[in-house]
Amino acid sequence: MLWSFLKAALFIIAVGVVTAGAAWLSDWAETVRISVAGMEFTLGPLQAVIALALLVFGIWAAVKILGFIVAFLRFLNGDETALSRYFDRNRERKGFQALQDGMLALAAGDGRTAMAKAQKADRLLDRPEMTALVMAQAAELQGDRRLAIEVYKRLLSTDRTRFVGVRGLMHAKLAEGETETALRLAEKAFEMQPKNTEVQDILLRLQTESGDWAGARGTLAAKSRMGTLPKEVFRRRDALLALQEAKGVLDEGRSIEAREAAISANRASPDLIPAAVMAAKSYLEAGNTKYAARVVKKAWEMQPHPDLAGAFALIAPEESPRERLKRFETLFAAAPGAEETALTRAELLIAAEDFPAARRSLGSLPETHPTARSLTLMAAIARGEGADEQEVRAWLTRAVSASRGPQWICDKCQTVHADWGPVCGHCGGFDTLSWREAPDMPPLPNGAEMLPLVVGGPRPAEGPAPDATGAEPPVAEVLDAEPVAPVSPSATEPAEPPAAATAPAPVAAEPEDKAAPDPFAVPPSVAAARGLDTSRGQ
Repeated sequence: MLWSFLKAALFIIAVGVVTAGAAWLSDWAETVRISVAGMEFTLGPLQAVIALALLVFGIWAAVKILGFIVAFLRFLNGDETALSRYFDRNRERKGFQALQDGMLALAAGDGRTAMAKAQKADRLLDRPEMTALVMAQAAELQGDRRLAIEVYKRLLSTDRTRFVGVRGLMHAKLAEGETETALRLAEKAFEMQPKNTEVQDILLRLQTESGDWAGARGTLAAKSRMGTLPKEVFRRRDALLALQEAKGVLDEGRSIEAREAAISANRASPDLIPAAVMAAKSYLEAGNTKYAARVVKKAWEMQPHPDLAGAFALIAPEESPRERLKRFETLFAAAPGAEETALTRAELLIAAEDFPAARRSLGSLPETHPTARSLTLMAAIARGEGADEQEVRAWLTRAVSASRGPQWICDKCQTVHADWGPVCGHCGGFDTLSWREAPDMPPLPNGAEMLPLVVGGPRPAEGPAPDATGAEPPVAEVLDAEPVAPVSPSATEPAEPPAAATAPAPVAAEPEDKAAPDPFAVPPSVAAARGLDTSRGQ
C-alpha cells in the first residue's frame, strides 16, 4: 500500500516537472534557426527539444530497421535461423539481465526479488539449469521447501542437470531430517560424481550415523584414492571403521570374522586402544596368549589405558595378586614414567596388601595431580596402614570434588562419554573422541559447608549421625561398612582374602557423561569394597 502511494506520488511529481519545464521553454524568447538544403527553419525552445528527441528516436529506429534488413537478407541467402536469432537476441538480453538481478538479490538475502527475477528469466531464457537453480535457492531462502523440491525434481529430467537435482534434493531432505532418504540420494550423487568432495563428506557422515561401516570404509577409500585425505588419517579412520565392523560381526555370532577384523584394525592403527583390546581378546579366544600380550604392550607403550590393563589381566585370570604384580612389571616397563603405570601398580600393590609400596608408587600424584582415582587409592592405603577414620574420610572428601582424570572426551563439543565410539553421540563428529582429562570443573556449591558433614568427628556408638535434613550422607554410610576382600583392578575374580585390618583395593574411576561430579557420589574404591559392580565398559 505504501509503495503504491509512493509510485503514484513520484509519477505526479514527474508530470509536474515536465509540465513546468515545457511552460518555461515556451515563455523563453530565444529561437533556434536551422538551414538545410537552402531551406531555413526557425524553432522555438520547446520545438527544438521535441525535434532533438525525434531525431534520437529516428536514429535508433533506423539502426533497428537496418538490423532487421540484414537478418532478412541472410535468411534469403539460406540462413534459416537468421530471423529467429534476431528476435531472440533481445529476449536473451532481457533474460540474462533478469537472471543477473536474481543472483544479486539472492546474494543479498532478498528471496522475494530473487524469485520474481528468476521466474522472469525462466520465461525469457531456455536455460533451466541456470534459472531453476536460482528459483530453488530463492524458494529455500523464503522457507518454501516444497517449491524447492519441485524445482529440483524438474532438474532430474535431463542428463546435464540430473546431478544438480539429486544434490539439491539431498540437502532438502537433510534439512527436513529425513536421513534415510538423504542417504540414498547421497549414494546416488556419489555414484554420479565420485570425485565431489562435498558429496563424499556427507555420504561418509550419513553412513557412520546409520551404522553402515562397510559402506563407510568404501567411501573413505574413495576419498583416499582421490587424494582428499592424507594416508595417515585414512589408515586410522579405516581402523576405526574396521573395529566397528568387527563389533557388528561379533554381535551376529561370526567370531572368526570378528577376530580377523579386530586384528586388522589393530595392525592398521596400533595406538587405537579399543582395537588393541579387542584384538587381544581375539588372540586369547584363539589361545594365542603371546600375541595378546604383544598387542597390549605395544598399545601401552603408545598410550597407557585402564582397558589395556584389564585386557592384560585376562591373559592369566587365575594368578595370585603377587604373581599378577610380577607379570604386570613387563607391561609397566613399556611406559615406566606414565601416570597410568603408577596408578595401576598402586592398585596391584593394594591387592597384594603391600600398602607402603603402594604409597611409594603413587609418589606425589595426590598433591601434584589429584584425581578421584589417586585420592581414593590414598584413602585405601591409609585404612590399610591403620590410620584413623578421620584421615580416611579426609581423602575421600577430597576425591568427591577432584577431577575424574582422563576420560573419553569429544574434541569438537567437549562431551564426556562413558565408552569409546567412532562417532560422538552428541555432535555427530567422526573420530573426535580422545582419552584426556576434562577441562577444569567449577568448585562445588557450598563445598565448605559440606566438609564437616563428610569428615565430621569421631563416629557415635550406634550408626552415623544424620545431617540437617535427617538423611545420612552416603559417603559416611559407605565408610561405616566392614572391610572386605580387596579386588584387583584388572582381574575378573577376587583375590585371596586378606587379614581383617587390610583395606579394600580401589579400582579406576569410570568415565562419566557429566562434566561435574555428584558431590554425594560413592567413590569407586568404596563401591568395590561393598561388592558393587565396578567393571569397565569395553
